[in-house]
Amino acid sequence: QVQLVESGGGLVKPGGSLRLSCAASINRFNIYVMGWYRQAPGKQRDLVATITGGGSTNYADSVKGRFTISRENAKNTVYLQMNSLKPEDTAVYYCSARLQLGTNSWGQGTQVTVSS
Repeated sequence: QVQLVESGGGLVKPGGSLRLSCAASINRFNIYVMGWYRQAPGKQRDLVATITGGGSTNYADSVKGRFTISRENAKNTVYLQMNSLKPEDTAVYYCSARLQLGTNSWGQGTQVTVSS
């Protein structure tokens, strides 16, 4: 059973930075594709970034150059470093985990609010 716990959300001003963390209770964490998704009020949940066990990454166009996903396999943890934050980045951010051909398991989400 996969358990994911996000932390690090909060309120930040435009142009600021936050780092989200996701601690995973998973056997063989290194074989899972980990990701971050976000959902703004009234909108669907969208992909932000993913990272494979080997470190290959994929980003939504809207965050390229501003966000960086990384993982520490020894700590079963995935991170999302968010820089140059914009009001449109405001959303609940969810951590995800899946095997290569599997479906996502989700954390409970952490709120990120970008506002002056």
